[in-house]
Amino acid sequence: MTKPRTGLLAGKQVRRLGFGTMRLTGPGIWGPPASEAEAVHLLRKAVELGVQHIDTADAYGPNVAEGIIRKALYPYADELIIATKGGFTRQGPGKWAPCGFPAYLRQCVEMSLRHLNVEAIDLYYLHRVDPNIPLADQVGELERMRQEGKIKSLGLSKVDIPQLAQAMAITPIAAVQNQFSILDHQSEDVIRWCEHNKIAFVPYTPLSAGKYFATSQVQQAPASANDALKWLLDYSPIMFPIPGTSRFEHLEENLRSDNVC
Repeated sequence: MTKPRTGLLAGKQVRRLGFGTMRLTGPGIWGPPASEAEAVHLLRKAVELGVQHIDTADAYGPNVAEGIIRKALYPYADELIIATKGGFTRQGPGKWAPCGFPAYLRQCVEMSLRHLNVEAIDLYYLHRVDPNIPLADQVGELERMRQEGKIKSLGLSKVDIPQLAQAMAITPIAAVQNQFSILDHQSEDVIRWCEHNKIAFVPYTPLSAGKYFATSQVQQAPASANDALKWLLDYSPIMFPIPGTSRFEHLEENLRSDNVC
C-alpha cells in the first residue's frame, strides 16, 4: 500500500489531504445536519481512513460543526490537527458578514475553545478580513491570544500578498486558506509566495463547488473528485486540500486520490 503524501502544517507532519466540515450542517450552512449521528460516524470514518487534518469554523451552523467534531473525535489524537476560524457573523442561511472587532475575535476564540473542549486551538484562522477594521488590529488581537497560549498557530483566509506581508510583520503565519482549484487559479501568486515563505496553502472549494463535474473543460474525459484532488496535490508540496462531503462513498473516493485507500 502506498503511503499518503504528507507535509508540515501548524508544526505537525500530517497527511496533506484533510477533511472540511462545512457540509456537516444544514442547507445554506445553517442549522444542524439531517442526521447528527451520521455526521459523527462520517468524521470517525475519516480519521479511521487516515485523515489527520480537520477543518471547521464557528460560522458553520453557526456553532454546529465544532460541536459535532467534539462529539465524534474528543479526546483528540496527538497526530490530529483541528483547525477552526472566526471573524464572521451569520444572519441566516447563506448569509455571511465579516466582523473583525478585536473584542469579537476574542469572543470567537473563547467560544471555539469551549465548543471543541481544548485549552489551545491547533490552527486558528481569521476567517475573513473585515475591511472596516485595520488588519493590524484584527491580527494583533489573535496574536495576543497566541501569546496567551490559547492558539498554537495562526492562519489567514481569503487574503492577498500585501495583506499576508502586513500580517507576517505582526506574527508568524502558518497557513493561508484561499479559493483554488483545477478550474480556479486566481491564487497562483499567493501559492508561490507561500512556497517561498514555507507557509501551508489550504484551498477551499477544492472541487470548484461541484462545477468541475459539469464544465465543458472536462467533458472530453471522465471527471472525478479523485482527478481534481490529485491535480491539487501535484500542484505544490505546500498544498493541503480539505474536500468536504456528507456521504461515505464520496469520502472514500476523495481519500483514494493519494493512493491510500
